[in-house]
Amino acid sequence: MSKTEPQIILTPEEQAMHEAIDWSSARAVTVDEQLRLKEVAKNTLAKNKTITVRLSERNLLRLKAKAAQEGIPYQTFVSALIQKNT
Repeated sequence: MSKTEPQIILTPEEQAMHEAIDWSSARAVTVDEQLRLKEVAKNTLAKNKTITVRLSERNLLRLKAKAAQEGIPYQTFVSALIQKNT
């Protein structure tokens, strides 16, 4: 028995976005990527404590640039760096 994809109904706006994407370079997500993304999602939903950290403007700009390269907000990027190194 083959596995069928569930039918997803898109709004006109979602349909336009779907049609605008170049799907030729799309690929399936690997199991390792799925596990990493699940961990990111779990950490995103975890209770957080707000802190204040003083950074030089140069370091903040570099953090924001790296976060942009990763496609995530810089606060999330900083949190991931801290989690990875603690």
